[in-house]
Amino acid sequence: MACRISELVLQCRDPEALARFWCEVLDFVELDREEDGIEIGPREGFGGPQPTIILSRSDEPRTGNLRLHIDVNPTDRDQAAELERLLSIGARPADVGQTGQEPWHVLVDPEGNEFCLLRARLNPL
Repeated sequence: MACRISELVLQCRDPEALARFWCEVLDFVELDREEDGIEIGPREGFGGPQPTIILSRSDEPRTGNLRLHIDVNPTDRDQAAELERLLSIGARPADVGQTGQEPWHVLVDPEGNEFCLLRARLNPL
């Protein structure tokens, strides 16, 4: 028997703002809300093929690069169109030492958390 990833937890200063951003990026919805965090996920809810994301409030300053980051793939448009969409909703380009020849784009969310937009177009779940 094995495990599977059911939730990702991201500590952040503003769970509201990041929930709005990541719901827009991933076409997720708010699933649960507690005093110090918000859980977002697919419309089907917890336990499906995609993990949910818990945005947990933390006033601790972030130090250094994240040791884990999220990669996303477009589902209904090509990479260039998806990059334009992500930039329009608040993502920003990031320089983490890439050469410019990579087939992916490195971006940051509104709190500066890195994520990558990959080239391959995936079928929506």
